Amino acid sequence: MRRKDREVTDSAKIDEIISSCDVCRLGFNDNGRVYIVPLSFGFENDGGRRIFYFHSAREGRKIALIRETHYAGFEMDTGYKLNEGETACDYSARFQSVIGGGRVDFIEDAEEKRRALDMIMLKNTGRGGWEFDEKMVSATAVFRLEVEEISCKEHE
Repeated sequence: MRRKDREVTDSAKIDEIISSCDVCRLGFNDNGRVYIVPLSFGFENDGGRRIFYFHSAREGRKIALIRETHYAGFEMDTGYKLNEGETACDYSARFQSVIGGGRVDFIEDAEEKRRALDMIMLKNTGRGGWEFDEKMVSATAVFRLEVEEISCKEHE
């Protein structure tokens, strides 16, 4: 990271920033072009191993790219606020952001899918322990991104 003074390395602080983000954008390589899609997500930090969970329709461009590459970059941000100045060059912005990449795999086991869906609901509603209709579970693609690289930045 170029601006080391803005780098966040504390694992708990990184998880706090991730928790405050509403959307995770996944970026895929699509034959040399970038395809980016915003998604709601769930996540866990399992002893320093971060895993993000997503759900989707079972078909589409994103699903085809996961099958083909099994890799995605990600970006999420929160806390944007414009810091005003007297001149254009005096303006700046405060923000927190997390970027990285990792291996993406589909979750096929029904129980594991329910757990991942519950993690997504927990992240988005603050509540866990949801019940999921079996038809919906089998009709939904659920996938995880296991983080291989991560970088976090905060500017106040």
